[in-house]
Amino acid sequence: MAPLQKIPIPRTLGLLHCVLVGVLLFRLAVLLKFSASPFFAPGAGDMRFYDDWAKRILHGQFTDHLAFFGLPLYPCFLALLYKIFGYTPFVAALFQALADALTAALIYRISSAVFGESRTTARADKSSSWIDRHRGQVVGVAAAAAWALFVPAQAYSLVVMPTAFAVAVFWLVIAWVIKHPLMPGPAGWMIVGGGVGLAATGVATILFALPILLAAIFLRPAQTTNRPTQLPSRVVAVLLLLVGVGVGTAPCWIHNSLVACDPVFLSAHSGINFWIGNNPAANGYPNFPAGMRAEQASMLQDSTALAETEIGHPLRRSEVSAFWSGKARAYIVARPGTWIRLLWRKTLNFWNAFEYDDLGVIIKLRQSGVIWPGLHFGVVAALAIPGIVLALRAFPATGWILAGVLAQMVSVLPVFVTERYRLAAVPGLLIFAAFGLTHLGQSCSAGRFSTLALYFVVLVAGTAFVSKPQTDPALWALPAYTAGRQALDSGDFARAEQQLQRARDYVPDNPEINFALGNLRLAQGSRAEAKSFYELVLRLNPKHKGALNNLGLLALDENQPAIARQYFQRALEQDSQDGKTFYLLAKAQLAMGDFQDARISVERALERERDQAEYRQLKEEIGRRAHE
Repeated sequence: MAPLQKIPIPRTLGLLHCVLVGVLLFRLAVLLKFSASPFFAPGAGDMRFYDDWAKRILHGQFTDHLAFFGLPLYPCFLALLYKIFGYTPFVAALFQALADALTAALIYRISSAVFGESRTTARADKSSSWIDRHRGQVVGVAAAAAWALFVPAQAYSLVVMPTAFAVAVFWLVIAWVIKHPLMPGPAGWMIVGGGVGLAATGVATILFALPILLAAIFLRPAQTTNRPTQLPSRVVAVLLLLVGVGVGTAPCWIHNSLVACDPVFLSAHSGINFWIGNNPAANGYPNFPAGMRAEQASMLQDSTALAETEIGHPLRRSEVSAFWSGKARAYIVARPGTWIRLLWRKTLNFWNAFEYDDLGVIIKLRQSGVIWPGLHFGVVAALAIPGIVLALRAFPATGWILAGVLAQMVSVLPVFVTERYRLAAVPGLLIFAAFGLTHLGQSCSAGRFSTLALYFVVLVAGTAFVSKPQTDPALWALPAYTAGRQALDSGDFARAEQQLQRARDYVPDNPEINFALGNLRLAQGSRAEAKSFYELVLRLNPKHKGALNNLGLLALDENQPAIARQYFQRALEQDSQDGKTFYLLAKAQLAMGDFQDARISVERALERERDQAEYRQLKEEIGRRAHE
């Protein structure tokens, strides 16, 4: 019998698969730890917003006949998973882990493509080093491994958020551009445009890949040498790309126009985000105006209520968005110099090592031991800057990678900088950082002192640039506040006390920090101190729903139902859709003997949360006592 022939497997393909599988296994190990943590269920914030939306879709409520506030692709995806696998965040996180592994594979693929362009020449030169012959693979593996260890990527691959998918899709577009040295045919642009448009119904910043695609249309050499036909073919490519985007985004604009009868392209939350990022108190990070809560569901209610109060009549969601956009534009027109300085501050914030985790995801998962220690943005950015300088000189194709990084930076300038918003720039920065370190090693071994000097000069300058300290005390307080909230939620009262008091030392008049301290005192059994903190919160922000509800609960426990009713009614003025507050109001009204109003309130609670057994029990108790 003839021996079996060994089938040759290309080395690049093998390494690509190893990167994909290796990062996926690493993410799965983190996911298993996360599934056993107290933060596994989406309990609050934007994670709860997406989860609640998915559950409404799962129960048959596909639309509320209003323009979207938030993008629908991800909650639809969650609803599909819940339908197939049952209600569990684990499967969603599993798919996100796969998307993160795909990002690592794309990092490797892009590195191999742009740094392997001189491989043939290097192989012909027998004196070339092993690194010269395999630079693309070395840079790709190192950058992909760094992505696996990047702490924000670990965190956002776990929680119920579309971030991991958005990063993967964006760099898939960059990889597609790099893969085609000649301009693709018309069908390719139509398909890519449709993919970008569909992805934009999940995360709108993917649309900032369009300038890169348009640049590729006009900068890539055409497949034909017939010059008179090149310009028309490029114009056709642009039109097909835009048609594809229109088709991909159709689920949003068709729903908003025909179902909601409201002319909104994607989502009506763009106006309030634009105002939060461009107002007299803006600092380049999320800085919500007084009376505005940060969670997406609450922001919808608050932004609508504030706009309608100022205008004096009910508004459609497009009109609410236009109201806030108009305020932002008025600020820009009135103070153009201040606004330009604000844009520069946002640019500095984008590159700064300070980690603004608006959802508190990273610090919670890090302190609870779910995610592994690893790299953070400041280190990556500092190492990437000299890599950019060196790479652009020797490998012009890396300009597409830099374009991807800059597109992500530009995408945050109209709004504000957060860690999840700049996460999509990190794969490109990791490629530059890995190349710079590889080039540094080669220069050391070859004794190229001029290159070494250039690298370290740029590294020192880049490090100084990204490590410039923030001067706003509220930013210093944020990590301590987040850590204190996490400790309070986990029952570690001593650590919660330490962290929350540290945060309060920075900003003693912050309502949220004082509210958290009130919750801590309540958990410790010190009701009088808790009440003092809640009253302080209301002096700082009279519309703080949490403080109103908690003061109402304390009044109920102290057998003061009339006072409790006033607090709950004030809370409902801030959020008229909260079933829990209607339930508490019904309890206060029942304690006062007001059976009719109590019945109305508990029915409103059940309208909003039908599955709450305690609401049904209270309704039965009201009916029973009304007939006694």
